Amino acid sequence: MAGDSPADERPKRLLVLGAGPAQLGLLEAARGRGLEVIALDRDPAAPGFRLADKRALVSVEDEPAVERLALAEQVDGVIAPGIDWPVGIAARLAVRLGVSHPISPETAVLATSKMRQRERFARAGVPQPRSRVCRDLAEASAAVEELGYPCVLKAPDRQGQKGLALVRTPDELPAAVELALAAARTPVCLVEEAVHGREVTVVAFSVGGRFVPLLVTDRFVAEPPAFGVALAHVFPSGADEAVEVARAAAEALGIEEGPTYTQVLMSPDGPKVGELAARLGGGHDAELCLAAVGVDLNGLALAVALGEPVEVPEPAAQVGAAVTRFLVPPEGRLEEVEGLDQAAALEGVVRVRSYRSPGYVFGPLRRGADRAGAVLVTGASREEALERADRAAERIRFVTADAEALVP
Repeated sequence: MAGDSPADERPKRLLVLGAGPAQLGLLEAARGRGLEVIALDRDPAAPGFRLADKRALVSVEDEPAVERLALAEQVDGVIAPGIDWPVGIAARLAVRLGVSHPISPETAVLATSKMRQRERFARAGVPQPRSRVCRDLAEASAAVEELGYPCVLKAPDRQGQKGLALVRTPDELPAAVELALAAARTPVCLVEEAVHGREVTVVAFSVGGRFVPLLVTDRFVAEPPAFGVALAHVFPSGADEAVEVARAAAEALGIEEGPTYTQVLMSPDGPKVGELAARLGGGHDAELCLAAVGVDLNGLALAVALGEPVEVPEPAAQVGAAVTRFLVPPEGRLEEVEGLDQAAALEGVVRVRSYRSPGYVFGPLRRGADRAGAVLVTGASREEALERADRAAERIRFVTADAEALVP
């Protein structure tokens, strides 16, 4: 059972669900704290494995296998940073192990289902896009008749653009319904109105029921067919009115402790909550938070995962602006990455990340997982930070073999 060994006899053991790009910052922070880290991922080439003391080739969605590993390793805490579905597994597992977790299993169920979120938000009066739950094409067609085109089709229990599509014409609807239903864990999909306006993200941390907004960023996204894929997060946003709807969303789901990551749509009628995740953002948002407002969000997340007391964070602008810009590679088999050191040496560059090793095959940009890396850059203004981010990205080259040559 976790906790049998006195804490001073060995470093605390932390089980991290996932070792992909979304977990890199948390894994680095855990290593910096001297924790004994057990990371699991079904991908043997997951980049975060190099930061773990032990690795396990286990799917983050295989709850029985995750529990067996946690019991065998006698972990002191379990955390699922950067990905949604394992948040529920971590919450349930923490109860069975008798270790800490910032949210209850009941709250985790709400936080990992877009459909349940919509229900709770409606009950609490949280502004959100109009939506309908549909089981097939006929129901989706009726929903679109009511909501209008363009509309958004979603799998209610997936993330990372899996099962997500923007539908602009009736001809596109059948394929989008099929895509969403195929991706969903339950036999339904969500049809939502497409809200016109920019997207922002509210990064926050709750302590004792107090919701503390840390930063609001503009979320620059790709065009279809990579609909919803973030290309950059830019601080400051200036959309401070998004904070209150993010606060209302967290309260509606019963989140009183730990990090939240809320996507807000700035419609002409006011901000509307797209979705909320009860975890660290998967796009290096914690590192952006540290650079922009001086709050160690990775450290806070580790503390609550291990049941340690935390103080209410006090964000204060450290720079005029900060940008996380993601790197999009050409298709093909990766041969080498050039220019990382040159990019890192440029003025204002805080961090350069390359996610993949030679041999990895890049496909077309469709999901967040198709991105190849990121740069974190600061500047005196948004314009300067964005220009610096572009200059850094231009220095980096992902050399790939011709994608057509890879076809047998």
